[in-house]
Amino acid sequence: LGAQWCHGEKDNIVYELANRHNLLETTGDVYENYKCIRSNKEVVPESVSQRLKDIVNDSLVTRQMELRNLNGSLGSYLTNKFYEALRRPENSDIDMAIAKEFFENYQKFENSVEASDSLDEVSGRGYLEYWECEGDILLNWKDKGFIEFLRLITRARELDKELGMLEQRVLLGKSVTQINWRRNDYCVDVKCDDGELIIADHVILTVSLGVLKEKQITLFEPKLPIEKQRAIDGLAFGTVNKIFVEFPEKFWPDDWTGFTMLWREEDISEIRGTSRAWLEDVFGFYCVSYQPKILSGWIIGANGRHMETLPEDEVLDGCMYLFRKFLQWDIPNPSSFRTSAWYTNANFRGSYSFRSMNTEEIGTSARELAQPLVVVTSPPLSNGGESNANPLYPQTRCDKPIVQFAGEATSDHYYSTVHGAVDAGWREAKRLADFYGMPRNGRTEPKAQL
Repeated sequence: LGAQWCHGEKDNIVYELANRHNLLETTGDVYENYKCIRSNKEVVPESVSQRLKDIVNDSLVTRQMELRNLNGSLGSYLTNKFYEALRRPENSDIDMAIAKEFFENYQKFENSVEASDSLDEVSGRGYLEYWECEGDILLNWKDKGFIEFLRLITRARELDKELGMLEQRVLLGKSVTQINWRRNDYCVDVKCDDGELIIADHVILTVSLGVLKEKQITLFEPKLPIEKQRAIDGLAFGTVNKIFVEFPEKFWPDDWTGFTMLWREEDISEIRGTSRAWLEDVFGFYCVSYQPKILSGWIIGANGRHMETLPEDEVLDGCMYLFRKFLQWDIPNPSSFRTSAWYTNANFRGSYSFRSMNTEEIGTSARELAQPLVVVTSPPLSNGGESNANPLYPQTRCDKPIVQFAGEATSDHYYSTVHGAVDAGWREAKRLADFYGMPRNGRTEPKAQL
């Protein structure tokens, strides 16, 4: 229901560790060779749909320099490029109604990548802050899931314990209500919802940006510095949800990878303003690796958040309406059904972060979010009881990081990904290691030896 793929290979710590244990496999062309189907069940010819796909893909891949100099949104840029390409003589035979339907669907797909409600929210320049790791960007976990990576880094299988090295170190069913980071002894008070008070030397905070947006005023005492507040407010955080529908038997052809829904204007107008209006932002259903009877749907934006509030039977009824509206086959009733609900989950309040026009206007970045809260204190002692201060340049005071921030939203270039979150966690571990003068075997970044 959450992270489904390892995105890329080069400079991807998730791939580096998981590939050693043969945990990953390519997903193939599921999200490239899908069928484009209109709401009257008409399948757009491959010769047309592939040309439309090439137009939008070309707009993102080959025009990086234009985005770098853009003073506007990703949405306006892609719209201009798409319709500019359609006006070329070689594309004059493409039906403009189909092209418009395709582009509206494509924008929903791209919104699912960004976690934005609208591409007009996404900064054109900010879009380039994300760095895609080279290699296969859709590596699945075979018949398992991302929990395999957690088991790997905690040595759960090796130690034969569910939480591995974290056994008896994780408190479940317990939430933090306040972090007091200005104690006189340079420690931190962590207040929990059950009344327990934990005194810590350091806190590494890995909650989502969505939780920080909701709780920053009440969570920290005293309030966060203005620069940190601006980063929390300025970085964007959106919602993407999945819908998994399992059928008793596969009813689609073996060479079929999924479909996207192209709404004709006369058909979409029938559901707008009705209880089914939310279905407009379900943009496609796709096959799932190692799950031959399941189709996975995607929904974005405000309608995705609205779906979370609906009864399960109403959501399922809406999905079956879509299948029977767009597909020519007889659709059996499903045997199983499940959706994600990231926005209404108080532990997340959304899915992942992106760079919005507001981010650009405020002039903030992940770097400000990642900066720790520090207090000025004496240098710590090493394991031998000696000061870590350089004897040639003795220091009597130093900045002690007492509240640190990790998670995908604090990553400069790998935000919205698990490998970005892992990198951020190790960045903060390195910060503590450096503070205490701990050796790191000459490496510039901490690496797990698995």
